[in-house]
Amino acid sequence: MSEAPGIPPIAAPASGPAGQTALTQPGQTPPPEVPASGVPHAHLGRRNDRLLLVAVAAYAVLLSILMIARGISVTPDVIVVAFGLAAIILGRGRLFLRDWIPFVALFFAYELMRGYADKFGLPIHVADVISIEKIIGLGGLPTICLQGLFHSGPASSPDNLATLSVVFYFLHFPLPLAIGFLLWIHERRVYYDFVAALIVLSMAAFVTFLLLPVAPPWWADKYGYVTGVLHLRDNGFQGLTNFFGFSNYFYSYSLYSISSNDVAAFPSLHAAYPFLAFLFARRAFGKAGWLMLAYTFCIWFAIVYLGEHWVFDIVGGVVYAVGAYFAVLHGPAWARRFMNRIADEEIEAGVEAEEGGEAGALNRLGRRVRWSLVSQGLAVALVGAVVAALMSAFNLLDGAHGPLYLLPWLAILGGLWRSAAGLLSR
Repeated sequence: MSEAPGIPPIAAPASGPAGQTALTQPGQTPPPEVPASGVPHAHLGRRNDRLLLVAVAAYAVLLSILMIARGISVTPDVIVVAFGLAAIILGRGRLFLRDWIPFVALFFAYELMRGYADKFGLPIHVADVISIEKIIGLGGLPTICLQGLFHSGPASSPDNLATLSVVFYFLHFPLPLAIGFLLWIHERRVYYDFVAALIVLSMAAFVTFLLLPVAPPWWADKYGYVTGVLHLRDNGFQGLTNFFGFSNYFYSYSLYSISSNDVAAFPSLHAAYPFLAFLFARRAFGKAGWLMLAYTFCIWFAIVYLGEHWVFDIVGGVVYAVGAYFAVLHGPAWARRFMNRIADEEIEAGVEAEEGGEAGALNRLGRRVRWSLVSQGLAVALVGAVVAALMSAFNLLDGAHGPLYLLPWLAILGGLWRSAAGLLSR
């Protein structure tokens, strides 16, 4: 079409970064440009935010050191409480409860189920795993080789390396939790991916424990499948006791009667959890994330040296971690939409834009506490706690060792989850 005489041509409106047109009238200030990266969390590259991340990382490390020094097991429940206090100081207490209670509930549900995976009577794999391990070790067993190099005498002989290895053994999951907390502060949406990958990894491992029980090296030596493997974990615990001088060792899981599984060696979650944390740390923090890989190698050495895992278990843990990572990041579109919905990034954007913390932002967004949901959830959790306590105290229905003990705990965890859902409702 030809232009009408005397009328200047109309320029096509500029297209904004979000696909919207933007017309700037004379005398108007043009709208601020969006960074080319388009990343909503780009402001976290500022100096103050980096200092905050460093401070939180230092807090997690110092907390772990103090707990070990005082004879307190560095278990996830204790660590999460400590992170909750840090979140309150940062002005994000309600957001922390909303985001972390469902995660903790899922993790404890897994921990409870894991203890029953060896009660189905399936054959325990030992000899075939030993054959694979000898191929990896070029004819020898790596555990025996490492212990021959660094340990002298019986398993009870003093061993500083075993003591140091037990420290890393302690921290196989708490430090990945610390990575999760850093992700939650730095880029909350990535935190949700991390949690989803942890759950996928844990549940895949549980199915494997159920269908393919594998005995660890110390078990194989105890029952005569191999000779020469020393179980050095107790030696390391004793070394910590002597070094720090504590007389009683506090293990919080004993309060919940969570049972262990002696034949859940493959895949090694001691190997898988830190490696998964490394993958997400590398993605979110760049070069600094590679520090997590060094820590991961230390754990791998520790679990082989202590006689807790085969090298084959570590290989399996790495494969499962990589699989969970790619399953979450490259999963189906419906799964991504589901994660976006439960992450509810509107909350995060509002909290980060509000200098006074979460209170003003949540009010502005119309989010409030729905006390009906919170009270319902707490009531269900309380009933579950009473039933669990009665079953454990009076050995009802086989007590804490029977499969029915899962039911009151599922009520506790489900109730807490429901309460968390009511903390930031529209």
